[in-house]
Amino acid sequence: MSSNSKPDVGFYRTVLREMFDAAIAAAQPALVLPQHLPSKPKGRTIVVGGGKASAAMARALEENWPHELSGCVVTRDGHEVACNRTEVLSASHPVPDERSVTAGKRMLELVSGLTEDDLVIALVSGGGSSLLSVPAEGLTLDDKQAVTRALLRSGAAISEMNIVRKQLSAIKGGKLAEAAYPARVVTLLISDVPGDDPSAIASGPTIPDASTPAKALEILERYGITEPASVIRHLQASEGGSGRAPSNADNAYTIIARPQASLEAAARIAEEHGITPVILGDALEGESRDLARELAEIARRTKATGETAAPPCALISGGETTVTVRGNGRGGRNVEFLLALAVELSGLEATYAIAGDTDGVDGAEEVAGAVIAPDTLTRAQEIGIDPRAFLENNDGHTFFERLGDQVVTGPTLTNVNDFRCIIVGGSGQPL
Repeated sequence: MSSNSKPDVGFYRTVLREMFDAAIAAAQPALVLPQHLPSKPKGRTIVVGGGKASAAMARALEENWPHELSGCVVTRDGHEVACNRTEVLSASHPVPDERSVTAGKRMLELVSGLTEDDLVIALVSGGGSSLLSVPAEGLTLDDKQAVTRALLRSGAAISEMNIVRKQLSAIKGGKLAEAAYPARVVTLLISDVPGDDPSAIASGPTIPDASTPAKALEILERYGITEPASVIRHLQASEGGSGRAPSNADNAYTIIARPQASLEAAARIAEEHGITPVILGDALEGESRDLARELAEIARRTKATGETAAPPCALISGGETTVTVRGNGRGGRNVEFLLALAVELSGLEATYAIAGDTDGVDGAEEVAGAVIAPDTLTRAQEIGIDPRAFLENNDGHTFFERLGDQVVTGPTLTNVNDFRCIIVGGSGQPL
């Protein structure tokens, strides 16, 4: 790139989108799964699993497993991939439905009655908490749906949500692996959680649980969730115990794709365009608006003093933020982050950003995220929309839709959490 020329806004949008696409490509099951397959067992091989990437993982497994194989996985509507030896089910996300229960029961049925000569390969990725949903004894699907909706609106972190989910489930928190005993269980995971905690990915259906009913009660109390009463009674009745599923002793797991690797892939794209990448971390959490405020300050200091890196640079981060819903807009934690960031930056010269969910779905919308530029607020003003009003209504999707700044990928068939990048140019200097 010539230092005597100043690329137009389209150039920056292209770079940001290339970085996002590279992050997604680095976590594709066909790329990351084959080198992690277990040895062939003496007996049968059963595949089970759930998550937004599970169908693509199943196809990658089939293409690289020349031995006998049968089983079932469940994925989000629209994320299905045709498989020859694996049944692919679909269910609702982020709130479970009857199909989620059917899928969970099907998994438990498939692994029952196995022997120590048999092998279970569990394909687990983000989204599985909703897609594999078997209520614990005494609870109903309605109970679980109500709690899920309340937690989604409360601003609870995904790790907190999954603790509650495990304590209300007959399949999560290692219970699927326990049902498979004495068969060997090998779990292949695509991580979408901060810190890559295997027990938190899809609420760990094959990973022993370290949470407790008391901890789940504490979380519900923290966010003022007191209904349904049946859920509270269930947790109170279980409070004296650990709530932990017994461990299947012959149980191994491998995380085959991590958010950090995707951030590094995006960083390489920035370097190719002469932009210095700075990875701030793959596990940034907190309220979307709060993180926007923090990253805006880093961008301003970087622009003014080169504190983080001499501009031009790309501030790259991952992790999952939360949104405490106060309005009635269409939501989306990535678009909420970007809208808050645009307000905080207030048209800062030569500063551009993208944020999106690597699964292609930001919240409940079939939109991955959006982009902002120095003229975002000006263009909004020109068409008569108030960014602060949309932010207060938690309506980032509508705001960016009206500006034509949404990022739409369609189902990506993987899920390594959110991707964010802020490109910062020097004051008055071209990138």
